[in-house]
Amino acid sequence: MSLLGIDVGTTGCKTVLFSPLGEVLAATYSEYDAQSAQPGWAELDSNSIWRTIKDSIREVVSHADGNPVHALSVSSLGEAVVPVTSDRHILGTSILNFDIRGEEYLADLRGKFKDKYLYQINGNTLGNHYSLTKLIWIKKHRPDLYDQTYKFLHWSGFVSFMLGADPLIDYSLANRTLLFDLDSQDWSDELLKHAGLDREKLPPAVPSGRVIGKVSPQIAADLGLSPDTAIVSGAHDQCANAVGCGVIDAGGAVFGMGTYVCITPVFAERRSPDIMIPKGINTEHHAVPGRYVCFLYNQGGSIVKWFRDTFAASEHQQAQSKGEDIYDKLFSEIREEPSNIIVLPHFATTGPPSFISDSCGVMAGLQLDTPRGDILKGIIEGITYYLREVVDSLPPTGIEIAYYRAVGGGSRSDMWVQTCADIMGIPIERPEITEAGALGAAIMAGVGCDTFRTYQEGVQAMVKMEHTFEPDPKNHENYNNQYEKYRQLWPMMQNYLRGLVSDAR
Repeated sequence: MSLLGIDVGTTGCKTVLFSPLGEVLAATYSEYDAQSAQPGWAELDSNSIWRTIKDSIREVVSHADGNPVHALSVSSLGEAVVPVTSDRHILGTSILNFDIRGEEYLADLRGKFKDKYLYQINGNTLGNHYSLTKLIWIKKHRPDLYDQTYKFLHWSGFVSFMLGADPLIDYSLANRTLLFDLDSQDWSDELLKHAGLDREKLPPAVPSGRVIGKVSPQIAADLGLSPDTAIVSGAHDQCANAVGCGVIDAGGAVFGMGTYVCITPVFAERRSPDIMIPKGINTEHHAVPGRYVCFLYNQGGSIVKWFRDTFAASEHQQAQSKGEDIYDKLFSEIREEPSNIIVLPHFATTGPPSFISDSCGVMAGLQLDTPRGDILKGIIEGITYYLREVVDSLPPTGIEIAYYRAVGGGSRSDMWVQTCADIMGIPIERPEITEAGALGAAIMAGVGCDTFRTYQEGVQAMVKMEHTFEPDPKNHENYNNQYEKYRQLWPMMQNYLRGLVSDAR
């Protein structure tokens, strides 16, 4: 018997087959790119990626070797939705959260959704990176698509639906719409009315870790699964990451190092909007019942990928042809000591506290003899300085971080994790399995099908720590000095950067 975890991200899909003891039986990863039909647009080709996901499931299941899949669950990116018909046909592309479409509705919505009012219901404040404005854009600019759509499904619910489950959404992903009532655990009719959107276009909400159907016979035959395979409701990828590295109780925090570099603290009680809103910190359901999370993030992984594609494009292609990972070579060029390059990681819309969209990236300190390893180190440092600044603002909220656990593709680099520990000044643990989204999904599958009675039991069985990275005192002191320089960069340059962005648009 095995558990299948599927982790659908912004830039790739990981599919992993696990034993109930957390052993990896088979795994595959497929990368894809966002499309941009116009400047500022960013979307995923839903049909193409669905084919990729099916191929990855088929590949992994073919290596099950006498361990049939008992249950599966899907972790996924947050805000993007896929329009589908009731008979499981895909109607269009999936607009990503950093797509500019929908910005034009923010001014009007701010008149209806005052920050405290919206936060009290949903645990978030208004922004164009949520599903809300994308759905309004579709209704106004693609009314034919809006009318034809049976349900707009987030990727976890979409993949589950296409496999044969009922059209549903878990609480953690429902929160990413701005239309979900955190306390009643249902869509807010009040918010839907203000937004001019229809409840029937959205799927019913359920907790994570709940059986929501079985794989359809046709899909089962195509993918090599049993039609008795249970499909279990998944979660937003950051919540699945937390489950997959054992961060399920208050005091722990994930240090997710994927497309988004995201710190995800866990806490047990809602905080006052008056405390949380000024910090730009949200409140959302964890996959674990009775727990909440918030997300402190930036698009750090995307910036590292940009570095790879810009500074090592041909080397990356050559490495791929040999089945090698170019990141191993790139990270080997990084020196242990702090870089002299200071990077403002505003390459796309930032995360909390300010969600800045009218800025751009900066690299300060470049010279003719600057090696690319120093640039990459500066990028990693800038990403982490950004997060440290948000973490430093947490004490008034009462959210405490006693320990970090690093997960995601970036966590495989000792250098990257050590740099984060040195900058944050707190030890960071790394689990044996760093693809925690897929493992978290597998644990949810196990909870849903009663392989595990509780999340605690699932974590105890499947999650094991590999190494702890202790901060180096000397490096931490040097980073404190660089951090103060970093903090001056945005205030000093914001008017100029905003002017650049305004001129470009």
